[in-house]
Amino acid sequence: MGKRAATGRGRGRGRRAPSRRDRARRRPLGPLLVLGLIVGVLSIGGGAALAHWRSGGTGDGTGAASAAPSQTPRAEPLMSPETSPENPPEADPKPSVSVSPRPGGTASPKASPKASPKASGPRNVPASGEGTFTAAQATGAAAGTGMLRRYKVEVEDGIDLSARQAAAEIEDILAHPRGWAAHGRGRFQLVSSDADFVIRIATPATADRLCLAQGLNTRGELNCETVEGVVVNLKRWMLGSPTFAGTPAEYRHLIINHEVGHEIGIRQHMGCPGPGRPAPVMMQQIKGLNGCVSNAWPYGEDGTYLTGPPV
Repeated sequence: MGKRAATGRGRGRGRRAPSRRDRARRRPLGPLLVLGLIVGVLSIGGGAALAHWRSGGTGDGTGAASAAPSQTPRAEPLMSPETSPENPPEADPKPSVSVSPRPGGTASPKASPKASPKASGPRNVPASGEGTFTAAQATGAAAGTGMLRRYKVEVEDGIDLSARQAAAEIEDILAHPRGWAAHGRGRFQLVSSDADFVIRIATPATADRLCLAQGLNTRGELNCETVEGVVVNLKRWMLGSPTFAGTPAEYRHLIINHEVGHEIGIRQHMGCPGPGRPAPVMMQQIKGLNGCVSNAWPYGEDGTYLTGPPV
């Protein structure tokens, strides 16, 4: 018993019970390593989040802290000198588009309206022109009976009137069944040169100048007869007369018949023969009708010469 006990005590002293320090040393290192790795990861992530906050990130997961694959930035096109900020590109020639709201609140594109054409009406008559004339290059057949009178038509340069068209209209007027040619007062032929008299259509200023050379004051309104022929005021040719109850085209008949009447030798103006009767073509109808009815022809439909008291 004693030996055994001694042996046991010696054995106990030789194999001393482990202390807490010894037990701590003998614990496995695995959990500590895992814990260290977790702390390291958290510290790195926290530093990145702090860096993102300092750089102005919104914190919504779309800022610089998001792990996204890197992308190669696309190169922006270089500006040529023609399209630099100092020289912006020209505007797109396409029609502009405006946006108008719909009743529901959404906007829909709507093309801008085009400029509407101007309303039809009297054409603008220039007050003056170049003072030179272009003759109609046209020749017609003689119309009527009696003495041949060749005439030329000229239109002042720089105005919107065709000399050839004006000549054709005058040719029709002189050949009308109620005109001078149809009643033996002469034969009239349109020519482009070697004319016996000239019919000129001129702006008001030029007409005044040509008429004033004959001592006639037309005041920018009237026509006249000169030693060379007839001067027609463009204003009257285009717009007619406020006293004439007819179209400008009908008033042109009166202009030609009145002035050609002077050309064939009728010098005296006439007055109104009575209320309601046709005004004679040799009446200055632009100055008033005095009760007569507007008329553009020297003869009536029955062939009667329309006359009146001399003025």
